[in-house]
Amino acid sequence: MAVFLAIAFVPAWAWLATGHLLLGLSALDPLLQLPFAFAPAVAALIARRWVTGEGFADAGLAPRLRESRSWYLIAWAGPFVLVAATVLTAVVLGVEAPALSELDGLASGVPGWITLLILAVAVLLLAPLYGGEEFGWTGYLRPRLFPGRTHLSILTTGLIWAVWHFPLAFVGYIEFDDIGFGLASWTVSFVLQEYVLAWLWLRSGNIWVVSLAHCGNNMVLSLLTAHLLDARTGTAELMWISIVPLAAVVGWLVATGRLEAGPAAQRAAGGRGRPARR
Repeated sequence: MAVFLAIAFVPAWAWLATGHLLLGLSALDPLLQLPFAFAPAVAALIARRWVTGEGFADAGLAPRLRESRSWYLIAWAGPFVLVAATVLTAVVLGVEAPALSELDGLASGVPGWITLLILAVAVLLLAPLYGGEEFGWTGYLRPRLFPGRTHLSILTTGLIWAVWHFPLAFVGYIEFDDIGFGLASWTVSFVLQEYVLAWLWLRSGNIWVVSLAHCGNNMVLSLLTAHLLDARTGTAELMWISIVPLAAVVGWLVATGRLEAGPAAQRAAGGRGRPARR
């Protein structure tokens, strides 16, 4: 764990500082984002291959398109449903309702409904890029933190994952009027997201399902809610509005006992690869 966390954090944070402060790269530049995002995957690769020697049998790397099709569908469509739920929550809380026609302005000259189709396809194509984080956090770290204590392992992974993101708030990726309150709000959001991602992993045993959901969160949920509601709320306020439906989903998962490994995840966990070297 120490090796994994050191590799996941130190090079990622060092690259953000170097790329942004010394090279002048924008926080939205893929040259800055991609090395940062793949640090957890590199850390998991090194830990699996050279530190413990356990291999990749339980990494969930097989796509299993037919076996996991229902989970792929949930991961793909879920962020669009959460967009609608977030907008509805905002209206209930007294925020001015956005018009659907506002989506027409998301991409210049492109009708909103076409933009939604483009996003739906883009999420499918770009999901592997989010495997850099999920191969590390949800697929490697989370199962190894507090084995047998699902909620504690999810909570701890969510907190670590949140802290890992904190430097992004200082390089222009996200801006908060009150940095302390903003980072605290962001942390709550990350923990809730990790509950959903862990559920998808535990039920499917498939890292690509989890990566698809992560991609949808960034490219659909965050993008569309910001476009529709950002002018009506502050960044932290919008985050808390989006937390409401997400918390409802997590509450349902916990209350119904769905955070147990399904058959696919159990099969993946059954083969841990070579025994760890002592």
